[in-house]
Amino acid sequence: MSRTTDIFLTALAPAIWGSTYLVTTEALPDGYPVTLAALRALPAGLLLLTVTRCLPPRAWLGRTFLLGSFNFALFWVLLFVAAYRLPGGVAATLGAVQTMIVILMARGWLGTPIRAGAVAASAAGVLGVALLLIGPEARLDPVGVAAGLGGAASMAAGTVLSRKWQPPVSALSFTAWQLTAGGLILLPLALIVEPPLPPLTATNLAGLTWLGLVGAAATYVIWFRGVARIEPGAISMLSLMSPLTAVILGWAWLGQAPTPVQAVGAVIVLGSVWAGQRANRPSAAPAVAPIPAGVKPPA
Repeated sequence: MSRTTDIFLTALAPAIWGSTYLVTTEALPDGYPVTLAALRALPAGLLLLTVTRCLPPRAWLGRTFLLGSFNFALFWVLLFVAAYRLPGGVAATLGAVQTMIVILMARGWLGTPIRAGAVAASAAGVLGVALLLIGPEARLDPVGVAAGLGGAASMAAGTVLSRKWQPPVSALSFTAWQLTAGGLILLPLALIVEPPLPPLTATNLAGLTWLGLVGAAATYVIWFRGVARIEPGAISMLSLMSPLTAVILGWAWLGQAPTPVQAVGAVIVLGSVWAGQRANRPSAAPAVAPIPAGVKPPA
């Protein structure tokens, strides 16, 4: 597939993740963030393991659990803490900072050059998300801010390390390993810090099914496939599609019509995603002039 096709396919994942807020608030019981995160990750991971029948070798266990922590366990817990302690717009804006963190981590861990255009696109994306989601009632809570920034750093680390550590298996198997590892980390934590879930209704089960099968299993296969093919800075910009989708769903499902400021923010987000793909495009290898016949190459 072409790079453009890979980008559009990978963008489907964060676009679908934008439904998480709506599903969580409208279809799931309130007050069980760690338990719900475990129920989202572990069944999806076990299902994919059943399909792939591919377990991580012993040499990959440490990396698998570290990636499962960064991409799922730590990230989802911090995300929920930030969402509970901050207005949704503030939490989402802090999460958007991960695009800048990815640029720095990719420089340190992958040797990727820092490009001015990529930094500018990332900064514009954060501004666009802020205009899209932050209202005049926004407040700052130190614990919530720390959780939001920690979640952004966790997602950034997971993205860059998933690019650095590519096992010789399919994206389906790689996703299965990480989801299962993340779920195994979350499950005992949920049993310790949260009370048992109440009896689940049909709506609750439908919400969990959506978040597990579609919002975790299917979308993360697409995401990790993209991580292996697209530059870290470029793929991190695609995550900005998530808050944009959340606003669109709030408008279509809950009747929350966007304001003119939000419309400007949406345009900036889309523009920054486009600019981020161009700025993070790998440089073409310099052309090497052919050696004329009869000329001996230098030693």
